[in-house]
Amino acid sequence: MTPALVSISTALFLWGMGESLFLYFQPIYLAQLGASPLLIGTIMGGAGIFMTVAHIPAGYLADKIGRRPMLRAAWIFGLLATLRMATAHSLTAFAAGMLMYSFTVFVIAPMNSYITVAAKKWSVARALTLISATYNTGATIGPFIGGHLGNVIGLRMVYFVSAGLFAISAFFIFRLPPQPIEKHSAPGETHFDLLQNSRYWGFLALSLFVMFSMYLPQPLTPNFLHEIRNLSLTEIGKLGSAAGFGNAMFNLALGALEPRIGFALGQACVWFFSFIIWKAESVPFLALGYFLLGGYRASRPLATAQVRSLVHSAQMGLAYGITETVNASPIIFAPILAGYLYEQNPFTIYPISLGLILAGIALTLFFAPRRTARQIPETAEV
Repeated sequence: MTPALVSISTALFLWGMGESLFLYFQPIYLAQLGASPLLIGTIMGGAGIFMTVAHIPAGYLADKIGRRPMLRAAWIFGLLATLRMATAHSLTAFAAGMLMYSFTVFVIAPMNSYITVAAKKWSVARALTLISATYNTGATIGPFIGGHLGNVIGLRMVYFVSAGLFAISAFFIFRLPPQPIEKHSAPGETHFDLLQNSRYWGFLALSLFVMFSMYLPQPLTPNFLHEIRNLSLTEIGKLGSAAGFGNAMFNLALGALEPRIGFALGQACVWFFSFIIWKAESVPFLALGYFLLGGYRASRPLATAQVRSLVHSAQMGLAYGITETVNASPIIFAPILAGYLYEQNPFTIYPISLGLILAGIALTLFFAPRRTARQIPETAEV
């Protein structure tokens, strides 16, 4: 592993720990602040809008001005947003901080581009999933600590702890070396040529359906477990730790496979997660379900790895940005639908998700790309 990958891995480990301190409890904290299930879904959908619109301009800027400046900007913005959530005393103020924090996902396209270049001789899929595993290793620790702290000092104070971890994480991001800006191989080639790439857009349509299907059962599951299954914050924190462990393990395991196959297996894992949450009541079985939810996290970099084989390296940042926009868009609509279904009958979310995920697996096996790129060239540094 190169020094650059070591630094970004360390930063992501700390960020994963800090983010997971509060992430699994955010719907519960919103309820404590007075939000109804439908309002929770709407707020999360609003955050999804921010998470969706950020990727394309960030990817384009990464191609134009460099990846490292975008990474630095994202870490600073995320730290400030977390402090905003920590200091909020009302639902409105907290939601504003939550929306600010959601905007930091613009880092994904520049970061994936950075990792792709820093991978050197590694395959793109292997590099992306291995680095993602470091984030998820940190995310294994955070939920257990966050649940305990939430019981002892309250969920609001957890955000202050997260901010401290984010500040340390930022130190490692600012140590990253510069990287090249890729040039188009022929005169007249532009980013707009991407609009005519039918194979790329076909895969994005498939990825959109798959990500929506896998995300639908997730947003209101903490509330389902807390209100229907009567689990405590500490128990939910343990489930979050199981999810973090699953995220790390599935990134490592599925990243070693052909991305198309790993993509399908990741969906199968989420299918079992939905089934277990729907039917199981004991904490050990629910922990198994959350462990299998790691297939969702692993699927995101595997989708990106498949995109890499469909686009020119000079379009990589923009292509990754569009891909993340498409993959994040279900975060807008799925929570609203989940909130509506939850208010009608909390159990209905899961059988609907099961059917959609099965359809996504079939489409993946038939239509996903069968070959991926391993390396890209490098040019002048920025």
